[in-house]
Amino acid sequence: MGRVKPAQSLDAARLQLLRRRIQRYMPRHPVKVLAAGASCLALLVIGLAAADRFDHGSRLSGATLAATAAVGFAVADIQVEGRDMTGRDEILRMLGATRGTPILSIDPVRVKQQLETLPWIRSALVERRLPDTIYIQLAERKPLALWQRQGKTALIDHEGVVVTTEHLERYSELLLVVGDGAPLAAEALIGTLKTEPALMKHVTAAVRVSERRWDLHLDNGIVVELPELNYADAWSRLAQIDRDHGLMARDIERVDLRLPDRTVIKVTPEPVKPPPAKHPRVAARST
Repeated sequence: MGRVKPAQSLDAARLQLLRRRIQRYMPRHPVKVLAAGASCLALLVIGLAAADRFDHGSRLSGATLAATAAVGFAVADIQVEGRDMTGRDEILRMLGATRGTPILSIDPVRVKQQLETLPWIRSALVERRLPDTIYIQLAERKPLALWQRQGKTALIDHEGVVVTTEHLERYSELLLVVGDGAPLAAEALIGTLKTEPALMKHVTAAVRVSERRWDLHLDNGIVVELPELNYADAWSRLAQIDRDHGLMARDIERVDLRLPDRTVIKVTPEPVKPPPAKHPRVAARST
């Protein structure tokens, strides 16, 4: 048993008695007790987070969310990968969170669905990386062509989805495809045209005919009629004819490639010359 030193004065004796009473009700290792309490609280929060993750964040009360945010489960960082055309403000609006928002209040499934309604976003991945990070990975649509139908023009992607109808001047170098059914067939056509790049640079528009085949309009006024099937072979044949005979320099109106064993070329008709002017006869006057 430890020895108790006698007090030097009455006030000192009273202070010593108070200390002994406090020590009687205090644990012997307060730091360990506090650490254990913090660990229990952390385990409780993690348990709530795990349950919430399984339940998509729909059942935690406001008080519980505030408590989790108070111990560190609040948004401190928002990481976005794959963003090129989508505006930062649009993403934050769909996320509906800022720094300090309880991270467990954010439903990744809801945010994913909201993001995928934006015109440039094809798919999205949203994760809560506890304790304080929201991670978003985007797959944006890639411009393919301009689509014209009934006098209106829109930008389409490789899946034929309309992306936007605004600021189309930025995409003036893309091929113009025209008509019903053109968006869904455009990717295959452009892939074929790229196999002959020297000839493709002359194509200004591709018109879908009866949703079955294509007519290509070239920059020199020639119209090329492609077949419904195996148009890749017809396109290669046309390129070879151009290399051998300088087709692009000829005065041609139309090239019909719809038959597999022949190429029909329609020459531009010569303009009709006006008949020579008749000189009026001058009657001799008698004197």
